[in-house]
Amino acid sequence: MAEETGDTWLSERAREAETAAAGGFDLADCVREPIHLLGGVQSFGVLLAVDPLDGTVRAVSDNAADHLGRPAAELVGGPALDLVGAEVLAEAQDAGAAALLLTARARPAGTDRPFDVGAHRRDGLLVLELEPCAERPEAGPGFARRVQQALLRIQRCTTVAECCEAAVREVRLLTGYARVVAYRFEDAEGPGEVVAEDRAAHLEPWLGLWFPASDIPPQARRLYRHNWIRVIGDVDDRTAALHPAPRETGAPPLDLSAAALRTVSSYHLEYLRNIGVRSSMSVSVLSDDALWGLVACHGEEPRWLPPDVRAACELFGSALSVQLAAAADRERSAVLGRTRSLLDRLLGGEPDERAPSLHAFAGLLAGLLDADGLVIEQAAETTVEGPHPGGRTLSRLRALAAGLRPTGAWHTDRWAEALAEARGGRDGAQGPDAGEGVGGPDAPAGVLLLPLGDGFLAWWRRERTTDRTWAADPAVPVRLGPRGERLTPRGSTEVFRAVVRGRSLPWDDTDLAVAHEAARAIAGLLARHAAWTAVFTRRLERSNADLGAFAHAAAHDLKEPLRGISNAASFVIEDVGDTLDGVSRRHLETVRRLTVRMDGLLDSLLRYSQVSEVGLRRLPVPLDEALEHALDVAGPRLAEQGVRVLRGDLPVVHADPERLQEVLVNLLVNAAKYARPDGPRTVEVTVERRPGPDGGPEREAVVVRDNGIGVPAAQRELVFGLFRRLHRPAEHGGGSGAGLAIVRRIVERHGGAVWLDDAPGGGTAVCFTLSGEPPAHDGPGTQ
Repeated sequence: MAEETGDTWLSERAREAETAAAGGFDLADCVREPIHLLGGVQSFGVLLAVDPLDGTVRAVSDNAADHLGRPAAELVGGPALDLVGAEVLAEAQDAGAAALLLTARARPAGTDRPFDVGAHRRDGLLVLELEPCAERPEAGPGFARRVQQALLRIQRCTTVAECCEAAVREVRLLTGYARVVAYRFEDAEGPGEVVAEDRAAHLEPWLGLWFPASDIPPQARRLYRHNWIRVIGDVDDRTAALHPAPRETGAPPLDLSAAALRTVSSYHLEYLRNIGVRSSMSVSVLSDDALWGLVACHGEEPRWLPPDVRAACELFGSALSVQLAAAADRERSAVLGRTRSLLDRLLGGEPDERAPSLHAFAGLLAGLLDADGLVIEQAAETTVEGPHPGGRTLSRLRALAAGLRPTGAWHTDRWAEALAEARGGRDGAQGPDAGEGVGGPDAPAGVLLLPLGDGFLAWWRRERTTDRTWAADPAVPVRLGPRGERLTPRGSTEVFRAVVRGRSLPWDDTDLAVAHEAARAIAGLLARHAAWTAVFTRRLERSNADLGAFAHAAAHDLKEPLRGISNAASFVIEDVGDTLDGVSRRHLETVRRLTVRMDGLLDSLLRYSQVSEVGLRRLPVPLDEALEHALDVAGPRLAEQGVRVLRGDLPVVHADPERLQEVLVNLLVNAAKYARPDGPRTVEVTVERRPGPDGGPEREAVVVRDNGIGVPAAQRELVFGLFRRLHRPAEHGGGSGAGLAIVRRIVERHGGAVWLDDAPGGGTAVCFTLSGEPPAHDGPGTQ
């Protein structure tokens, strides 16, 4: 809630301002007003628009008689040579779009005083501005030295605050204005704050006051970017209109953007009267070609600055811009030096050394910026440093990162507003709402986001409430007075205090530069990690191929002596069985039984190795047909155990038909082997949306669900190991324990996953997925 203090808004100053301005005040009209096309100039000089080809005067301000002794109508169509002389015209031909103060002075015929001349080109005409040369004691030989010394004092400043304080002090000494302030814009379209001030003792202080964005509308900000200086000599000055007027000729109004004498909007005149100002000057301060702020000067009496003083003030604006940039660069360079030193740890290590995961550097990255938290989502893993910002925030960051260029960055200090804009600008975008990620003590108010290709990195800042003291209520820049809507007064006697909410500390240029360095280092780390992964993958492929070949050779070569052992034991039993004692006979039977079991294990090992060696032939396979082929093999076992087969609507899947049939056979045989001891026995094959392993996101999965004896939750992962059984070899139909290991190997070769879940009413649900697309390499040995 804003709090108003001081006098009532309709103070004497406000009454005087309102009386001097006719009509009401429409802020929308103010914003739309073409202030560069107002068709007139201030009366402190004369403007001539000259055809550069023939030197004819095409237009002249109607105060020509006051300065040149000849009415404007008489001058239009005549030669400019008679007014400014050949030397001025020759020098003016070098003028461009920006105003140029000529060294030559004009001495019009019929006048006894010289004129300073400024020249620029606009709308195909040569625009000349003539200002009477005034005798000024301060502009003597010492003036240049004073300007030089003042510039040197500014150049010695090392911080932004010092630069602004020196600038307002030196400009006031040079110009004599009652108040000079340095005014910094929050952003390109936002409000501004007085960050430095030098004033007469009797004036109220403005230091620290914020002024609404509407005080300097967009079109004025554009002109400030292109013109270093703007002088208003007297708020009560009579505008000298250009002759002939556009309505008389049908031509468009002359663009006076670059004219020093350009007249003033009635809205701005009321604004100046409102704050008790009779004259003013504004000097632009730029940063990277953007409007950083202004050096604003206010006088209590009419004051027109001659061209040499204006040129000196332009020089001050340029020097201040350079110094501010240098101060910012020094600060940024120091921070970037420390940042690069820290980030060198991400790029360290030998080229063939395994690069650590990006997640291992979460703490280091979090400390690079003044942030409340950091989130890294990369390689299907999420790491959070600091408080967790909430699942909704993570999903929004994920969606936002997906739409950014890999080398881009995105930042805001108004997270909730950014979400609201996204919701209004794109169908399906999530906007702010109550709950996680938007409100609360740990909710982000500001975000700096780096996309990582397969994820993102984001720093975030909490809301930082800020008390601001406004020179006027920013929500009510105009109010209803006795003569309609008027500007509200500005100044410390009309103060409003408001708390800014929903904003974080802004991300400044240094923050963005640090983020850029971090992105560069992260790209290097990920490239190193990818290179190492490629090397490791090749090594792993060779190892797997060698291991598969070894397993195949070992299983094949071991079967021959194993058959010999089994046969030898059988021959001994047949030849001398009657003469053996019971113990010896049992030993020989055990040898024969174990060789049979060993032979089965070797068959399973051969089968397991072949799964890795044989290439996949992936085709669209109707799952219903694959199930029928599997039942040709497993059906007798199921019938023997009295297990009834159920099925749902089964779609077409992309798989190797023979390998898919093998998976289904193994799972159906298991349903028969581990059927419940009594009651109806069933196995059902369906396709359902199921949570992934370890509670991952839902996905379409093939589910083979039985109502058998089930698998305890703690042992569900163990059963996928090769030769792992939960029961003794002779129980539940025996077996080698390789079936589920083979199932997992086949499914993973298809790019899918397999896991066990509970089945309603007891039993086991085996779920598996198959990737929708074939892998890049699908030959023998593909893992």
